Amino acid sequence: MFDAQCDFAAIAFEVGDDPDGLLLQFAEDLRRSGHRVVGPVQHHVHGLRNPNLDAVMLPGAQVVNLSHHPGDDTQGCHIDNECLATIGRTIEAAIEEGADLVIVNRFGKLEAAGRGLVRLIKRAVDADIPVITAVPAHRFAAWVKYSDGMSVRLPCCRAALDAWWQSVAGGANDRRGACFCAVVK
Repeated sequence: MFDAQCDFAAIAFEVGDDPDGLLLQFAEDLRRSGHRVVGPVQHHVHGLRNPNLDAVMLPGAQVVNLSHHPGDDTQGCHIDNECLATIGRTIEAAIEEGADLVIVNRFGKLEAAGRGLVRLIKRAVDADIPVITAVPAHRFAAWVKYSDGMSVRLPCCRAALDAWWQSVAGGANDRRGACFCAVVK
């Protein structure tokens, strides 16, 4: 599925990093510069526990709750699979309409198991659209296995994200340009 173009990247993050804020600000800056960014990004106040799992749906900025609360005694993240499926269909339609970048908020437990929104990565790659996701450091080995090692690992900082985007942004108009991997070799 993947090749050495490296037009998809993973932000490796640790506890205390804020990949969601980074991705939201990056997406907003791209939108202001005329790029069409699609995908879900988790939305929360950094550092505060939120009992809901909210996501900002790009390009429209609609906030959607992804949580499923079967009872008050539950702990951890419980995803509403029906809502997740709806989001997946919405993003697939947005990819069909055209996008300059697809954000898949997380490569988490569901995606590592081949579920969740992982199909959006393949869909975007097949459409020759750059993809960015955030991967918790403890799941990075699963990400490397999923991507066959053909992705770029970025630290959770804006400078790295901007450098990656600059290397693939020419591809938004002409995918024959140099990819990130070629630039850094």
